This record gives sequence, C-alpha cells and structure tokens, in this order.
Amino acid sequence: MTLQVPHADQSAAEWQTRVELAACYRLAAHFRMTDLIYTHITARVPGAEGQFLINPYGFRWEEITASSLVKIDVDGNKIDGSAARVNPAGFTIHSAVHAARHDAAWVMHTHTRAGVAVSALEEGLLPLNQIALQFYGRVGYHDFEGIALDPSERSRIVADLGDFPALVLRNHGLIGVGRSAAEMFNTMFYLNAACEIQVATLSMGRPLVAVPDAIGRRVTEQFDQMAFDDGDLLLEWAAHLRLLDRIDPSYQH
Repeated sequence: MTLQVPHADQSAAEWQTRVELAACYRLAAHFRMTDLIYTHITARVPGAEGQFLINPYGFRWEEITASSLVKIDVDGNKIDGSAARVNPAGFTIHSAVHAARHDAAWVMHTHTRAGVAVSALEEGLLPLNQIALQFYGRVGYHDFEGIALDPSERSRIVADLGDFPALVLRNHGLIGVGRSAAEMFNTMFYLNAACEIQVATLSMGRPLVAVPDAIGRRVTEQFDQMAFDDGDLLLEWAAHLRLLDRIDPSYQH
C-alpha cells in the first residue's frame, strides 16, 4: 500500500489513521454493511485529545477517501475547516464510546438487515454456530430509546457496552469497537456474519441443535488461546487492503 504524503497540518500518524478509516468505509461498502449515507465509522486522531475522524455527511461509503474525512471534536463539531457537512447527531453513540473506553479508538455502527433483524429478537444473538460463539458472553445489549439524539443516553450506552467488544442496540443495529482498524473491522465482520447465519438458520423452520453453556464457554477460551492475536489481525487486515488495492486504490487519496 503506497501512502500519500500527509497534508502540512496532519501528522504521519493522523494520515495513516485516515487511510485506514477510509479503507474501513470502502470494505463496509464492499461487504454490503452500509445504510446509504447514514451510520458511521469513527477513529480517534492519534496524539490529539478529543479529536476524531468521521465521514463527510452525504457521501456514499464507497466514495470515502482519506482526505475527505472530517476532523471533529467530542461534540461532533468540525475543527479542520472542511467544507463538508457532518452529522453531529450521528456521533452521539460514537462520542460516548470513545470517551468511556480508552481501548475503543475505533468505533463502527451499522444498520445491516441481518443485524437489525437479530436486534429485534428477544433472545438477541443465539449461540448456534462457531462464528456466533466467538461472541459468547461478550455482547452487550442496549434497549431502544428512540433515535439516538439525546446526549443523556450516552451514559446508558456506555454502561450496557461495558468491557465488551460489541453491543446490540435493540430494534436498531450493531456496534463494534477496537484498538485498531483491524480489530474493529474483524469484530463487526464476524458479528454481522453471525447475524446473517442466524437469520438463515431460523428461516429454515427446523429444530435447532443447542450448544451447551459449557461448550460455549470453552469456545470463547479457545478463541482467547489461539485465534485473533495482533499478528493474525494484521495478516487479515493486509488481505483486506490487498482486496481494496485491486478493486480501487483511490481510498488512499
């Protein structure tokens, strides 16, 4: 991946974050995890307290580039002089998570068909398969309070997320967080996949094979022991970037 030289007012670390955030938007579009111009993926600007990057409001996710991303403060106000619009209301959820979780440098919120469908089930995400078991006991749930415009809801979202990597917003959608673009995107990719598999499984109308709690706990331990350490995540992320570079490398500009 060849990176542009950062703008004069941007550090190399910020430019790298911009490129990776633009890649997340492009990948989400490729894997059909978008909601037209709505919902967001945000990243904390390295070394800049209370500063974040967000998509320019009105752009489809496959249009996002590193330079088009907008720098905002904790309240969603523009601080970089960009001519693009931002959606401060859409940052309500993200600002809460970023502020409360030091490890949540990256936050992704989606309204995918499968994610919203599972969010509307009383049982939420069911332990029906190996992918879903990656999240066994590691998904929070937040009850629907209406469109997330009320700043007072932030504290309740944070409390329901707790230390989990993912949150199901009931009757609404999904949230995934991570220390890096690679970690966050991995969380959301497989959380959404688990929801898609669940929708497909339940649609067959056949008796389900339940996974015992003891097995569910064992699988989460196995994931801890073997699976997605930083090295694996970097390999996976590099594969994603090769895909984008093959399809359209313009996200880097």
